[in-house]
Amino acid sequence: MNDNRRPLASRKVSLFQNIAQTLVRWGLTPNQVSVASCFFALGGGLALAQISTAEGGAFYVSVVFALLGIQLRLLCNLFDGLMAVEGGMKTPTGDLFNDIPDRIADMLLIVGASYSVPFSWGPELGWAAAFFACLTAFIRALGASLHLGHDFSGPMAKQHRMAVLNGALLLSVLEKLLFSQVTWSLTGALLVILVGSIWTSLRRTQTAARKLSGNKSL
Repeated sequence: MNDNRRPLASRKVSLFQNIAQTLVRWGLTPNQVSVASCFFALGGGLALAQISTAEGGAFYVSVVFALLGIQLRLLCNLFDGLMAVEGGMKTPTGDLFNDIPDRIADMLLIVGASYSVPFSWGPELGWAAAFFACLTAFIRALGASLHLGHDFSGPMAKQHRMAVLNGALLLSVLEKLLFSQVTWSLTGALLVILVGSIWTSLRRTQTAARKLSGNKSL
């Protein structure tokens, strides 16, 4: 198994493979698909920012667009890898385009959600969660640069962060129906992402330190 890639069972799904092949036939490149993930994340982040203030049908539209933004961002992350590796379109700049848009997308979605936190410290919570989410990726990349391989362990790796946001959006609908306002769904999600990302950063650092200590050639 290639330890430079996040293990994903979805890569083996024929539907996704066919879509990736279609994107190649359309003349798109993996790097373009990677950049597109940022635009989907921007749309999702803007929709997330409206959750707490939107009323009536606008609220449900915001939830749907936020969910779509998250899912399309993740699909871009899947398709760019399928196009690059399975499709034989890997480029020298591929690693840059694989990671940098991911970090931008994380920040757009997490910080966007923070503007629906109905407390004065909401944005600070969002930026803190985004910072530690990026730190988990930095530690993974640093470990790889030290020839330790990519550590994709959680508990708050990228797919887990997005799953938490997805769950929070679904809970926000229930919260809106029961209490006519969204207070704790996204607040709780950002707290979970913050604490989980700190834990993940510490865990990955500990794993890297253990490997380095046991490898005398480094």
